Amino acid sequence: MTPTRAICSSLLLAALLATLAGCGNYTMDSQYRTGVSTVFVPIWTRGKDVYRRDLEQPLTEAIAKRIEQDTPYKVAGKDKADTELSGKIVRIEQQVLSKNPDTGLARDLEVTFTLAFTWKDLRTGKILKQHSNLRVADTYITECPIGEDFFQGREAVINRAARRVVEQMEADW
Repeated sequence: MTPTRAICSSLLLAALLATLAGCGNYTMDSQYRTGVSTVFVPIWTRGKDVYRRDLEQPLTEAIAKRIEQDTPYKVAGKDKADTELSGKIVRIEQQVLSKNPDTGLARDLEVTFTLAFTWKDLRTGKILKQHSNLRVADTYITECPIGEDFFQGREAVINRAARRVVEQMEADW
């Protein structure tokens, strides 16, 4: 065997062993908590400095749908739920990303929601997860032909926020 071939064989064997060693940490356990099967999601609230209306209901609905879609948990009423996921929209910020050089009007805008939430076990009172500053952002385009407004921009942020909140419900590694 030539020296080059011997080195390549050794490297290949080392890579194979490293790969197999890494697989030893793999688990088939669920990424979600055991012992929890239902979640109560009350209507989220707005912080005292949030003046945009009609955001709480769509956000709550998006979170409930995302829980049903992405987790093994079922959404239930408070009297039948194991846990409660409550929260509020702490702040909404809107920022101009670019302007039309001809008109000076905003072309692209970014909407950012700052959320706070608590996931609590209703049986024990234990806090399972808490976050006070979860920031979620998305952009929308105000110019024609697309011509989106805050309504479309908020829908994208609401859906992204629901996904991010539900991701926080995964068990710690």
